[in-house]
Amino acid sequence: MLEQYLPFVGLIIFGNIENLVLSSQGVVAGVNPVKLGIASLCVVTLWLMIGTFGTQLLIDYVSFIEFIGGFAIFVLGLQAMIQSIRGV
Repeated sequence: MLEQYLPFVGLIIFGNIENLVLSSQGVVAGVNPVKLGIASLCVVTLWLMIGTFGTQLLIDYVSFIEFIGGFAIFVLGLQAMIQSIRGV
């Protein structure tokens, strides 16, 4: 069962790191940490469900999905870093 998720391990790891970066960015911006935590849990749960069912439907396109997901994570991380540098 876990074999079908192995191609997505990189996205899982870097997606979690990106979630931490975006959460810390929200805390620095002064967002209520409780609301941010609840919103983060809701989004992570939603993505878990989408990822679980999407993997079963779109396993043939794993290389494209991994590239697009990795690129999105890179762009969001870059955006967060640029905004944090400008805010300093």
